[in-house]
Amino acid sequence: MLAIYPGSFDPITYGHIDIIERALKIFGNLRVVVMTNPRKPSFFTPQEKLEMISESLSHLRGIEYDHWEGLLVDYVAKNGVNVVIRGLRALSDFEYEFQVALANKHMCPQVEIVFLMTNAKFSFVSSSLVKEIFQMGGDVSEWVPVPVFERLKSKMSCIHKP
Repeated sequence: MLAIYPGSFDPITYGHIDIIERALKIFGNLRVVVMTNPRKPSFFTPQEKLEMISESLSHLRGIEYDHWEGLLVDYVAKNGVNVVIRGLRALSDFEYEFQVALANKHMCPQVEIVFLMTNAKFSFVSSSLVKEIFQMGGDVSEWVPVPVFERLKSKMSCIHKP
């Protein structure tokens, strides 16, 4: 059974990692798929995201990594995916994810969509919030793994060079 955890992961946070670790306990193997989200401008390239994810999850076994630009249902069909994992932080996530899940289920009835709620201590952490706080000089080190924190510092130093 192939389970995937798709997301923009711009960047991956401890909330994402919490979902990944728990999905691994359920499914044994998991493919993390970096998706392109046309609604969100990306701070990191797909390759940078894959590198940060791989470095941040090096302590785990049973993980594969991939990148996809297009519809999730097309990825599912092409790769024989049985289960799509989606993480939930708050009620607002549920409303959006429920709508997307219904559309995906309509287009690809054979796939099961499993929602996992993140640990409460990460319920407010989002990639967008991490980037915003970091860009304003705040400390986000307790919300992202070291490889992500280092990439954020490196990326910001390149942006702020004259």
